[in-house]
Amino acid sequence: MTIPKITVVAGSAGAGKTTWITQQIACSDVTTSHVLYFSPGVGNVPIDQTRLKSEYPTVKVFKDGEEVEFLRHLPSADAVYIELGFYLELNAVAPILDNLSYRAIAILPPHLQDSEYHAWADKIILGATTNSSMTTTQLWRVPTTGQVIDEDSLEEFWYEITHGAYGQVSRAKGIFDVGDGRSLYADFAAGVPSTDFLELDLPRHLENRPQRFSGIEVSGQNLDEAAMGQTLEDCCLSDAAIWQYQQQVKQVLLEEIEA
Repeated sequence: MTIPKITVVAGSAGAGKTTWITQQIACSDVTTSHVLYFSPGVGNVPIDQTRLKSEYPTVKVFKDGEEVEFLRHLPSADAVYIELGFYLELNAVAPILDNLSYRAIAILPPHLQDSEYHAWADKIILGATTNSSMTTTQLWRVPTTGQVIDEDSLEEFWYEITHGAYGQVSRAKGIFDVGDGRSLYADFAAGVPSTDFLELDLPRHLENRPQRFSGIEVSGQNLDEAAMGQTLEDCCLSDAAIWQYQQQVKQVLLEEIEA
């Protein structure tokens, strides 16, 4: 049986949907293959798209509003991955693909049984052991493009988010530009061991404010969105502080070159 080149991936929050897709891409020859990735419903906070694009620049990544362009590329694609966020209905892919055939993959924590995903999927893949008993009732998204975050303040803010200071968080992820010009990826899922920030494979931004994407997404229950927003704002650096950080980094890099 021929496997459709379109793979739709769904599953519970934090179970590893993007990770699985990234693994599939890594197993292909991305230098010669025409690979497409689309995750609908993310609005102006395309965290997973940005991270995937930084790792695999040749992959064609699509955002909301680019559905027509996405469909135009389908005939020439070697592999197509559509990721459905946990906040979307499983039938959300139907109007996008217009009855085109696809393979349905569900990434689920091992203890989740007899869910809607089991009835929908062609194949179930066991993912991370997340706390699937926690119901998500809020989804807080904030784009921070143009902002530069103090790294120490960001670490404290992220600790507070993941330890209940702003409500019961089931999932959090974000991409942040920090003072030394790096772009950092943060990831949290309730029930999964914490990981350090990951530096994305992007050039250091050392001139004025960055215009590449940055932003945060937090989901859970009883979230104090106003408090999170204020704390995030307090983490942002002024123009003068950004300039000072950038001059320091430039000086260090210059000394390394001359050494």
